[in-house]
Amino acid sequence: MSGLLKSSIGRKFAMALSALFLMVFLLQHFAINILSVFSADAFNEASHFMGTFWAVQYLLQPVLIFGVIFHFAMGFVLEIKNKSARTVKYAKNNGAANSTWMSRNMIYSGLFILIFLVIHFIDFWIPEMNTKYIQGDLSGMHNGEFRYFHELQEKFVPIWRVALYCLGFVFLALHLLHGFNSAFQSVGANNKYTKGLKTFSKIYAIGLPLGFIIIALFHHFNHH
Repeated sequence: MSGLLKSSIGRKFAMALSALFLMVFLLQHFAINILSVFSADAFNEASHFMGTFWAVQYLLQPVLIFGVIFHFAMGFVLEIKNKSARTVKYAKNNGAANSTWMSRNMIYSGLFILIFLVIHFIDFWIPEMNTKYIQGDLSGMHNGEFRYFHELQEKFVPIWRVALYCLGFVFLALHLLHGFNSAFQSVGANNKYTKGLKTFSKIYAIGLPLGFIIIALFHHFNHH
């Protein structure tokens, strides 16, 4: 593995695999959160299952955290490794003419998304870990009722947090628009399915963040 990561192709391939893994997680995360728009009970049940099932908590969750850290760390490594090469290339060519704005600024959208993730962890993941493993309440109940839906709505009462989340999802869309295609290219998915993959990637990159924005706005305007 270490040998693979020493080569430029190996690092890009590893980066692509971690990106595809995180894209699958995002889809799963959205599938659960969108339930909160249609049914509080369905959202509570799905959240309770994900929050208490041992395989999710002790196997998938550590893998996810590792995937997030690895993806961002590898992104910074690639940016540092490629910076000098880009400097030479742009000295000879017009960089803006040969690449998109997003492809040249993935590091900045990535940094904003990283900051956004830290805030998201502070808002949801850390309180969840505190409730379950420090306070020792594994039931997911509060005053005899599931707490998940109530806690989700409470987070989206302040307009500043809603605005921050919406901005975060806009940056996520920009990041995904370039990252999705880049990931497929890095794993060699340049074939007769490329056109279909590009169409799917655009739908995913725009549709998923838009869906998360709708969730945030829905709970802000429908808080009881």
